[in-house]
Amino acid sequence: MRQNLKYFDKMRCLRKRSAVSFLGVLVICLLFMNLYIEDGYVLEGDKQLIRETATHQLNPERYVHTFKDLSNFSGSINISYRYLAGTPLPRKRYLTIGLSSVKRKKGNYLLETIKSIFEQSSYEELKEIAVVVQLADFDSAWCEGMVQDISQKFAHHIIAGRLIVIHVPEEYYPVLDGLKRNYNDPEDRVKFRSKQNVDYAFLLNFCANLSEYYVMLEDDVRCSKNFLTAVKKVITSREGSYWVTLEFSKLGYIGKLYHSHDLPRLAHFLLMFYQEMPCDWLLIHFRGLLAQKEVIRFKPSLFQHMGYYSSYKGAENKLKDDDFEEESFDIPDNPPANLHTNMNVFENYEASKAYSSIDEYFWGKAPSTGDFYGIVFEKPIKISKIKVVTGTEDRQNDILHHGALEVGEKIVGSKKGRQCTTYLRLGEFKNGNFEITDVEHKVLFDINCMRILVTKSQKEWLIIRSISVWTSQTPNQ
Repeated sequence: MRQNLKYFDKMRCLRKRSAVSFLGVLVICLLFMNLYIEDGYVLEGDKQLIRETATHQLNPERYVHTFKDLSNFSGSINISYRYLAGTPLPRKRYLTIGLSSVKRKKGNYLLETIKSIFEQSSYEELKEIAVVVQLADFDSAWCEGMVQDISQKFAHHIIAGRLIVIHVPEEYYPVLDGLKRNYNDPEDRVKFRSKQNVDYAFLLNFCANLSEYYVMLEDDVRCSKNFLTAVKKVITSREGSYWVTLEFSKLGYIGKLYHSHDLPRLAHFLLMFYQEMPCDWLLIHFRGLLAQKEVIRFKPSLFQHMGYYSSYKGAENKLKDDDFEEESFDIPDNPPANLHTNMNVFENYEASKAYSSIDEYFWGKAPSTGDFYGIVFEKPIKISKIKVVTGTEDRQNDILHHGALEVGEKIVGSKKGRQCTTYLRLGEFKNGNFEITDVEHKVLFDINCMRILVTKSQKEWLIIRSISVWTSQTPNQ
């Protein structure tokens, strides 16, 4: 009898191994079929890499990347990740894009989201990104089907090491039933959002060592053109300043950027409070605990929510980010500068807020003829384009009704009181706005200063919503 039982156990193990091996062979075959079908789309620079790495990319039996000592458990626990497709390259990338996806009752947008990430990136940008997709559903049949779909559609991205699909088995999750019903949420809602916190924690931890920066997306998102270049420009503009989270969308978890070295702490934080509140609320608390009190959000938004049905019960979710622009590559440079004004500033709406790419503005009390807002650049620059917007949607009369924009050279004065001796007028404001292109062809000198000059007193207050400066080549020093 015992021999028979041992025999049947052995046969079950063999069948299990055969099934796993068959799945691995099947997915590899699908990858190569896709490569032949879409060979014209495979990036030229990837072909050698594909030839060199094609035989090592898929191993459905491989579990990696241990996560120990989770603070919300008594004792320690090991979390292992299963590679469903792809493996990361040894070289760190600039940016990792993380997506967590579960089976939806209505609609599925994951493939369109992955497609948007790759299609909206140039080849040079693709070299600097890694996309990690976590299939976080416990339905193994759904996961296997999604792996096949992803492998068919994005074969060369998987083999080139820029697309990885992972999964964490259900056994590694904490208790998800009978949790506290904070905010009077129904029990199934509490379970859904608590599991989502754990999903994101596992994903963040996996991505901690893949790149310098990490951006969190949802699985139903459309990207703007060349979003990576825009992100790089923003990060460069923040050099020397402290930040925890930069936001490139105002919706949910979409477009939240982190330093990768903060990801392990954030993962532990989500796990510690996984049953307390939704993930987007926890992200706000995390940012505040690390001493970033204010939201740092950039316009235009680089990511747009496109899903119509939520992953929670298939409910309708029509949220859209009205600051999203499909073509947002043309982000201003706004080189380092000192900002000053002689206008009467209202509360804390100081001059610096108009020159920032963050969603904030300068607000001054009713200006008089001759009042100005001045910008003194740290170094002489060549300018290609200038754009100034005054007023806001809810205060449409707080615009500059009569004003001009001027640029100057030959700085005099101390550091605190520097200004230019001569100015050249580039034009007048119209309906509160000013825009000019080809400045480098109209101004023959390297520009040291720029100022907004009030040419006629007004009774309305003045909001300078944004000042955008694009530079051309750096002048020879």
